[in-house]
Amino acid sequence: MKPTEMLKEIKSLLGIELSAEVEETKVEFAQMTLENGTVLEAEEFAAGQEVFIVTEEDKIALPVGEYEMEDGMTLVVEEEGIISEIKSAEAEEEEAPEVEVEAAEEEMGYVKKEEFAAAIDEIKAMIDEVKAGMKEKEEMAAAQAEVEAQVKEELSATPAAAPLKHNPESKTQKEVYNFSNKRQGSTRDRVLAKLANFK
Repeated sequence: MKPTEMLKEIKSLLGIELSAEVEETKVEFAQMTLENGTVLEAEEFAAGQEVFIVTEEDKIALPVGEYEMEDGMTLVVEEEGIISEIKSAEAEEEEAPEVEVEAAEEEMGYVKKEEFAAAIDEIKAMIDEVKAGMKEKEEMAAAQAEVEAQVKEELSATPAAAPLKHNPESKTQKEVYNFSNKRQGSTRDRVLAKLANFK
């Protein structure tokens, strides 16, 4: 059911008659075209007004950014779907040199004297740390060389141990123990002995 039909039905149930029917008000939107051919639509192209991109199916709020119009004006959107300002081409040309100089300075990477002096001091401190580390390594290497020399001297002063000789002529006799020679044999032992000697 349509909203107008629902309203009529409610009026008839309540017995209310309105003297004038609600008239549909049509708001006409102004349209402008971007440099790339995209059509924009707004009630009025002024700061604070809503602006939309017109497509075949729907209207989409214009995203944040700066947009070049066909007539050379620039439309600035800082909040999605709302115009923050419209710049003329002349105003942009006046502002452009300052922006270009700042951008050039950022690209060139110029540094202030204080920053440069601080960086040099930092580099000098790093170099001093490296030199101190090198000195410590040299001192440790010298101390290690001294210790190695002392150890060599001490080892050369002590006589070597007498060499060990192998004597193949000496033979050791193995002792053999017989535990069961004098034991009395059981029946089982006698049967096994007869089976072992059976030929």
